[in-house]
Amino acid sequence: MNSIPSIVDSPLYPIANPKSIAFFGASNKPTTMGTIQFMSMKQLGFAGAVYPIHPTEKEILGYRAYQKVSDLPEVPDLAFIVLPTRIVRETLEACGRKGIRRAVIVSGGFREVGPEGAELEEELKKTAAAYGIRFVGPNCIGVVNPHHKLNPTPFPYEAEPGFIGMASQSGSFVTQMFEYLRPLGLGFSTAFSVGNEANIDLVDCLEYFGRCEKTKVIALYIEGIRRGRAFIETARAVVPHKPIVALYIGGTEAGRRAGFSHTAALAGPDELYEGIFRQSGVIRAASIAELFDFCWILGTQPAPQGKRVVIETHSGGPGANAADAAGRAGLELPILSVATQEKLRPFFPSTASISNPVDMTFSRNSQDLFSVIPRIILEDEKADVLLLYLVPQSRMMERQMRAMGLSAEEASKLMAQMVEEQVQGVVQLRDRYRKPIVGYTYGWPGDPLHKRLIAEGLPVFPGPERAAQAIRVLAEYHHHRKTE
Repeated sequence: MNSIPSIVDSPLYPIANPKSIAFFGASNKPTTMGTIQFMSMKQLGFAGAVYPIHPTEKEILGYRAYQKVSDLPEVPDLAFIVLPTRIVRETLEACGRKGIRRAVIVSGGFREVGPEGAELEEELKKTAAAYGIRFVGPNCIGVVNPHHKLNPTPFPYEAEPGFIGMASQSGSFVTQMFEYLRPLGLGFSTAFSVGNEANIDLVDCLEYFGRCEKTKVIALYIEGIRRGRAFIETARAVVPHKPIVALYIGGTEAGRRAGFSHTAALAGPDELYEGIFRQSGVIRAASIAELFDFCWILGTQPAPQGKRVVIETHSGGPGANAADAAGRAGLELPILSVATQEKLRPFFPSTASISNPVDMTFSRNSQDLFSVIPRIILEDEKADVLLLYLVPQSRMMERQMRAMGLSAEEASKLMAQMVEEQVQGVVQLRDRYRKPIVGYTYGWPGDPLHKRLIAEGLPVFPGPERAAQAIRVLAEYHHHRKTE
């Protein structure tokens, strides 16, 4: 699939899966960046050996500290460096003399700050080459591998281990996405903040994720691609097996300036990157929200046969809004077959629309919305995808139960039972028909029904516009896979 025969041959494998780490920059001062990152690693429960290196401390946060890397009882798999710029190179050299061959260099102050920093970065590269060291950075935030309990970043990782492999030229779009992804039921398989890419770059990350069994979909945040031809060739090899979604921000003059001052990335005009993505099969996102919307649907939903969407709603306005959004996204809204409409008719008043959108108009048992009617729709060969409007009804129904005389505990218990029946109805249909089922809502993100559907791997988007764009990407990706 790509140039590395196995994931263990990737230079990133020991970085993402170390058994032992030499950590430079942690102390017993809780406000320093090195200590904050060390604390995050400890909190997630990394099970390997950790060796804090400090010139004066004897113990750091419960770990024995060592004065010099040469004092360590073994050669660690990884050096993690959060030190002042002026001593980074000599620290890397000491690691090389010890026999360490992988490093993450968090420290900034290199090429991104100008010519003087660029010279320091060149010295760093020469030192690494002399000892055969491969490293991530400098000017990065590090690596996260929740499956390996590894998180030496400033932010605690509290989401579940996930299926999104992330490579980012911004550390924030690794660490500050932890809380963004958690309510969506998403998490990272592994995430790399690559910084200035003085050694390891996006292409290396693509090769790693292409071989990573825990990665279903790859997300990229790009300010500039340094090895364009290698990027295209590697992405082409990976895309038939798993999708790649990219957010590129250097297409405008303002974006180029910001990207260069951030990581010294060499950005190019939008048309150039559009061509790179088109040649390589990479899906382009227009925002961070789209980046993860697309990852969400691509990583959870089966391949649709086409882009024909049937909308099921129990209110006319949301159905019409969804139909408009689907049309704008280039999706098709087929008229359901006569046979399907005849099966649906007994569930609807004579005035209701059952051709597409299928509009229940609040007139029937809500259980029909999640089991019987979706089953009839999914049996129609014209239905490639079911788009389901999910009104946030839990609070309303619980209030009605209280008005009928139920205690708060009884109402809550009955509501939970109803939600579970609704969710299991949808899950059984998904598993039986192997067609994408996607929800949209305008309601509370914490609604129990929405949370349970998300937990079962069914995306619920905030509005039909985002749902429609995600469905478009899902259909286009699988169409290209079949035709390439």
